[in-house]
Amino acid sequence: MSVHEWPSSPLDAAERAFSLLVQPPTHVGFDGRGFAGLPEDILPLDELRELLLSPATAVVVRDAVWRDLVIRARRDGPAWVVAAVGLAMPGLRRVAGMLAAGWRGDTDDLDAELIAGLVARLKSIDLEMPRICGRLIDAGLRAARRARDADSDAQLVHVEAVGPTAPIQPWDHPDLILARAVAAAVIDIDEARLIGATRLEAATLGQLAAALHITISQAKLWREDAEARLVAAIRAGELAFAPLPQRRRGSVGWTNSARVGPVGRPLGGDIGRGPLLGTQQRAFGGKTSDREAAGVGAPGIGVGPA
Repeated sequence: MSVHEWPSSPLDAAERAFSLLVQPPTHVGFDGRGFAGLPEDILPLDELRELLLSPATAVVVRDAVWRDLVIRARRDGPAWVVAAVGLAMPGLRRVAGMLAAGWRGDTDDLDAELIAGLVARLKSIDLEMPRICGRLIDAGLRAARRARDADSDAQLVHVEAVGPTAPIQPWDHPDLILARAVAAAVIDIDEARLIGATRLEAATLGQLAAALHITISQAKLWREDAEARLVAAIRAGELAFAPLPQRRRGSVGWTNSARVGPVGRPLGGDIGRGPLLGTQQRAFGGKTSDREAAGVGAPGIGVGPA
C-alpha cells in the first residue's frame, strides 16, 4: 500500500489500520471461548465488532469483552490499542458527526482529539465500572470538546461590551444534574427522587420510604449509595455531555404518588423506573456549552441547551 493510498482523515486512517489487523494470514483474533453468548472460537476482530453491536449480545457480555480488550491494550502493545479504537469506531463516528454539526473549523483536528482522548483513557479506566466502551467514547468526546472550545475562544474578537452580559457558569442547577444522572444511567429515577426530595426540598426520609414501600434504613442506605455514584460521576465529568431526557407533552411530575417538586420537571413524568440509556456502543451527545449560551462559544453538538 502506497503512502498516497493512506487516508488523511484520522477516523478513516484508524479504520484502515483496524482492517489490516483482520487480514490473513497474520490477523489478530479474539478468543471468544469462556464468554457467554460468543462463539467458542478465535474470532476475527471485524466479526467481534458485529457481535458487540448486535442487540442479541447482552450488556454484561459486552462489558466482559471490553474489560479483556482494555487489559490486552495495556499489556500486549499497539496492535490491541488499534483494535480497541476500531471496535469503538461506530460510536466514535456517531460522536464525530455531532461534534462537526455547525463547526466551521477543521474536523480532522477534532477527530484526532477524539481518538487521542479514548486512547489516553484506556490507561486509567476503572474496569469495575459498567459501560466501558461508552465511557471510553465519552472521554474522547470530552477531549474533542475541550479542543473545540479552546479553538473557538482563540478566534473570538473581544470588544468592550455595553450593558450587562451573561456570566459563564461552570455549574448546573441541582435538578438538572439529577436529570442528567438519570439519563446517563448513573442513578435511576427513584434514587433521583430520594436525593431531590430529601436534599433539595423539605421531605423526610420517612415520607419517601413510605411512598416507595421500603424502610427508613433501606432508604438511607439506598440514598447513600446513589449519592456516592453521583459524586463519582460528577468528578469524572460523565454528566457534562449527558442530554436531558425529553419530556412528552402532557406529562407532569413523577410517575407515582411521591411528590418531589422541581426535580420532576426536567425528568418528566414518562420515565420509567430503572437505569436509562445504559447501552454499550453509544456515547452521549453534549449539551450546549455555557460559553455558547453566553454568546462566546462554539456551536452545540446537537441537543438543546440545558
